[in-house]
Amino acid sequence: DVYARFARLRGYNVLYVCGTDEYGTSTETKAVEEGITPRQICDKYNKLHEEIYKWFNISFDKFGRTTTEEQTEIAQDIFWSLHKEGYTMQDSVDQLYCTHCSRFLADRFVEGECPLCGYEDARGDQCDACGKLINASELILPRCKLCARCPEVRTSNHLFLDLPKLEGRLTNWLEESSEKWSNNARVIAKSWVKGGLQPRCITRDLKWGTPVPLEGFQDKVFYVWFDAPIGYISITAQYTEHWEKWWKNPDNVEYWQFMAKDNVPFHSVVFPCTMLGTNQNWTMVNRLMSTEYLNYEDAKFSKSRGVGVFGNDAQETGIPADVWRFYLMYMRPESQDSAFKWEDLMMKNNSELLANLGNFINRATKFTKDNFNSTIPEMNLNNDDWEMVARVNQELSNYISLLEDAREREAITSVFSISRLGNQLMQHNTPWKLVKGSPMELARAGTVVGLSVNLACLLSVLVQPYLPTLSARLQEQLKAPPSVNVIPEQFHMMLPPGHKIGEPSPLVEEIKAATIAQLKAKYAGKQADRKEKEEAPAAPAGQDKELATKLEKEVAEQGDKVRLLKTDKAEKAVIDVEVKKLIDMKKQLGVALGQPEVAPGGKKGKKK
Repeated sequence: DVYARFARLRGYNVLYVCGTDEYGTSTETKAVEEGITPRQICDKYNKLHEEIYKWFNISFDKFGRTTTEEQTEIAQDIFWSLHKEGYTMQDSVDQLYCTHCSRFLADRFVEGECPLCGYEDARGDQCDACGKLINASELILPRCKLCARCPEVRTSNHLFLDLPKLEGRLTNWLEESSEKWSNNARVIAKSWVKGGLQPRCITRDLKWGTPVPLEGFQDKVFYVWFDAPIGYISITAQYTEHWEKWWKNPDNVEYWQFMAKDNVPFHSVVFPCTMLGTNQNWTMVNRLMSTEYLNYEDAKFSKSRGVGVFGNDAQETGIPADVWRFYLMYMRPESQDSAFKWEDLMMKNNSELLANLGNFINRATKFTKDNFNSTIPEMNLNNDDWEMVARVNQELSNYISLLEDAREREAITSVFSISRLGNQLMQHNTPWKLVKGSPMELARAGTVVGLSVNLACLLSVLVQPYLPTLSARLQEQLKAPPSVNVIPEQFHMMLPPGHKIGEPSPLVEEIKAATIAQLKAKYAGKQADRKEKEEAPAAPAGQDKELATKLEKEVAEQGDKVRLLKTDKAEKAVIDVEVKKLIDMKKQLGVALGQPEVAPGGKKGKKK
């Protein structure tokens, strides 16, 4: 979503599609668990997904689903093309069959020990621990997920995609196409090819799926990882009857994909081979951008096991969607694994969003209202101002360059560097003093404030891909015209002298240590265990000795940092940010030690 919003602000013609891939074993498994039909489970979760993405402000042009007539028509048509071109084959497969349930067990109906790494809860198609693809029949001590009994091996005939026949064409395509992929996507794809491709089974003994149209196989459905990527095409067809102008137009369309690295093999090998094998002029992926893993505290996020905090959980925290968007991008695992940590979410919100970005914007707009009748004053820039503009342009150039390569995590640091320059402009020139001086000093204050408000307007555009709600609120406060919503090559006057702004108000709220401590405790463990935990009698607040020990060390280190800054006579704004961090850390330490949070008291500081 960040990239799609950025691309629109750059003036590109963008089509952003996504959806729920609703066929396959996991759907049948979940339906069995909840005692409803696969269709009902799909309707339920499609609605849930849509609601969550709407709350997160995801700007899909079309959010669709794969349980549609368009999906059946296009998937079967692609299959017939592959079959006609000689890229399918038949073979018998040893499959696990549960005599108790009277059914062949497709991949996700089976769990057992991974034959490669020994992980005890590997699924029948992939091991979560080592990430390797496996066959269900290779599991050690397999067990049926429905009844937990040990299944037996039986033979069933299936259709395969003849990947070895397509290997040469795939290799040539990869050499040319993967040059601008993320590094891990390129490495994963090439490692698959290097090991030699094997025929890939594309059918399953299930009822819920896209029907196989070939005679003799009409009691089977297509394997979800053959079927699901075709959903991108069918969802586009749901969006527009001119879908082929996007999907069969490689000379004029650039195709980007975003995913986690565990999905790379299907998108870099299996799906491209499917498209190549049809011998049609498909638009193939130009930029496959995959991330490393985002961990949860000190464990691994696991949707299947309910470990972590998920979209519907985020909605219930009371923390705005923009803050989640900001933090997830700030911690995006672009080149190495990173971790979601509750305390870090609070720290990044309070230091970057509030103390840096929010503080600068609020100072600039409030000062304009209080001292210049909410009107942008005349601006006469001096050499120092032009140097600041040059530094803004350097950060702006970095921002554009990084986002053109979908390096969202790095690009957002340029945004905060620009707001930091704005804070330094205000702090260095002290317009609150200048407005009380001579006419020349008052004019200088006007230049500083006018420049700062224009900088705030630029920031309203640059933060839009990350923080769309904050951007809209800021532009409303600035009364900025819609024409500002283009990312410029250089910082220029966006709000001219005489422009009247609206009513300033804080855009970011502080997140309290006590709130974070409660949320961290609430979302610990597995989702399934939380309801039981919530219903249990509340335990008295106590100590978290392990967290307290960690925080004591961090408080000591932060205290040293503040003392060093004061010794070096650093800028007050910089010191203030670090002091605030120290105060927040001490509050967290108090919570960890079981101490109640004390309401602030004593003398009030002077107004500025």
